[in-house]
Amino acid sequence: MGRLRRSRVHKGIKDVSKKYRSKRKTKDLDQIQQDLVEENKLKIENAEPDADLPGMGKFYCIECNKHFVDNTSVLKHKGSKVHKRRLKQLRVPAYTQAEAEMGAGMGVGNETKISSLLEIKRQNDKKFSL
Repeated sequence: MGRLRRSRVHKGIKDVSKKYRSKRKTKDLDQIQQDLVEENKLKIENAEPDADLPGMGKFYCIECNKHFVDNTSVLKHKGSKVHKRRLKQLRVPAYTQAEAEMGAGMGVGNETKISSLLEIKRQNDKKFSL
């Protein structure tokens, strides 16, 4: 009978697993949709150069929340499947607080609430159409 295995015993340590889970956390889709609004987009594009970021922060893909080293890598990225997949995800408008309350059953549930919710949804569709 052999010895018991003592390797790989750190699986249950909570802080280690949390560190690796949150290491590459990116912005959520609703935060990116807020960045795509014209006034926020201009602020991001005209940001000051930062020495800590790749390419001094000049080459940035807003949709994917990624910095790149040079312009050729940005152009290559914009033709990739990953970027096109993110664009498709961003076409779907983010949920509003009103939709969340209606889903939780906090709304009254009459026709006026539903019609106003549909109007809000149509306005968001127009705002975030790419």
